[in-house]
Amino acid sequence: MLEIINVASVPQRSPFRYPGGKTWLIPAIRQWLTSLTITPTCLVEPFAGGGIVGLTAAFEGHVDRVLFAEIDPDVAAVWKTMLNGQAKWLADEIVSFQMTHDNLARRLAMGGNGSLRERAFVTILRNRVSRGGILAPGAGVVKKGENGKGLLSRWYPATLKARIEAIARMRYKLEFIEGDGLALLESTRFERGTVFFIDPPYTAAGRRLYTYNEIDHEALFDIARRLTGDFLMTYDNSLEVRKLAERYRFALREVPMKSTHHEQKTELLIGRDLNWLPVGDRSFV
Repeated sequence: MLEIINVASVPQRSPFRYPGGKTWLIPAIRQWLTSLTITPTCLVEPFAGGGIVGLTAAFEGHVDRVLFAEIDPDVAAVWKTMLNGQAKWLADEIVSFQMTHDNLARRLAMGGNGSLRERAFVTILRNRVSRGGILAPGAGVVKKGENGKGLLSRWYPATLKARIEAIARMRYKLEFIEGDGLALLESTRFERGTVFFIDPPYTAAGRRLYTYNEIDHEALFDIARRLTGDFLMTYDNSLEVRKLAERYRFALREVPMKSTHHEQKTELLIGRDLNWLPVGDRSFV
């Protein structure tokens, strides 16, 4: 079994605290990208969320270009704002905001206020103060938080400012599309030099974690089968997903991770060939 990765050892590049985020998978992502026979020039991430895989690939020079998509308009507002010249405004707004319960309630009540960048700021606020970073309706706000810090336990203004500004400097490598991930895969599946990191909403917990949580998983596997470039797919460890992997004759491997509640769990890595993973209890279906 692969070892559980200490996420503190991985560079934190995303401003999101994203449920189901893949920071813990970054060492394996690096292994995958460097194992490829043909060095990729582009990475497509159709279900971006916090975008840690695409950001890592861009920042560390694994690819020249990252094309990523997100259908959630609130999350999309953040990416658009960081990449369309409004990153400085967003970073400054975060640094100047005084985090109190009253200020938080007032700003959240204002919503996006009709402005893309305001919507982005409110989304970051909600994401950083909600339990587990969950943005789906009904998500509660942290109470005690880490070490009893309450709302401040995940609110790091200077750090968030630095991450946002770094992403803005890297925007020449980053292309964001607000829209359906399956459509992005279909439109790029013949592109040479392109690889795909596919991290769809969980089949079981997706409804609780994400506002936009329903996709056609069968259709996703069918598109993955027809991709010209290599792909790596991650999924929750469920019987439904295992059966799909078996039906499409994909390689499958369990990998350990820790949930936001620090519970040890396993997720699935799926691809055409997982021989680049460390030798261990590799299993194929």
